[in-house]
Amino acid sequence: MELFRFGAPGKERPAVRHEGREYDLTALTADLDGPFFETDGIERVAAALAAGTLEPVDTAGQRIGAPIARPPAVVCIGMNYAAHATESGAAPPQHPVVFLKHPGCVVGPDDDVILPLGSTKTDWEVELAVVMKRTPRHLTDPADALDYVAGYALANDLSERAFQIEVSGGQWSKGKCAETFNPLGPVLRPASELDPGRLRLRSWVNGEPRQDSSTADMIFSVPELIVHLSQHMLLMPGDVVNTGTPEGVALSGRFPYLKVGDVVALEIEGLGRQEQTVVGHRAAG
Repeated sequence: MELFRFGAPGKERPAVRHEGREYDLTALTADLDGPFFETDGIERVAAALAAGTLEPVDTAGQRIGAPIARPPAVVCIGMNYAAHATESGAAPPQHPVVFLKHPGCVVGPDDDVILPLGSTKTDWEVELAVVMKRTPRHLTDPADALDYVAGYALANDLSERAFQIEVSGGQWSKGKCAETFNPLGPVLRPASELDPGRLRLRSWVNGEPRQDSSTADMIFSVPELIVHLSQHMLLMPGDVVNTGTPEGVALSGRFPYLKVGDVVALEIEGLGRQEQTVVGHRAAG
């Protein structure tokens, strides 16, 4: 089962894809958001599919939006793959590195990426995104953590490295929160359908391979991250947690940073594919 949203920006409709067919979800919910997940929305969709009560819908040729409406928060984990920490010039962290992105930078999986004005070092980052179902509070056992997860999606945690590192004053937000800097989707898969610890994730720029790794190489697993975050912040239903990126980014010095006209593609096993074209700020719609 794949939950998704389609339509023009700000006018997306919720839908589900199941066994090769697509169904409208507006009879069940106005949108895929925190209240939907918190009130067992995914389970209600599964029941409606089993009962055959959903209306078919044809989304061919339609824009695909992010698979959740604007999340309350986008929480990100830095340097969560040892090889990426090394290529960044840092030792693997002893504790999760946590930062936030503005929810306004979440866009559809194939929407254009707008190069920020003055950008010289915009970078790609393929990541597994976790969408929260309910609020975990002060968890201690990772075995309990996935009970709080609604599902998983593919994210591109774009970063402007000069803004992030050189003019940040030690904080990363300047390089992480630009408009369009978190393409998400195309789909959300329910947590019960995937093992977040064994997913292949890859990225390409202009068809050339950049990243190829597995979530099995995470320093801190998804359950460990949820336990840690539950002790430091109030995760809300619908929040997105980007869990870190593997090696193969431009920050390594092995590849050029993004420029206008570049095409970035990303995939995670079981979660689909994204493809974005990089555009200049004035050229963006």
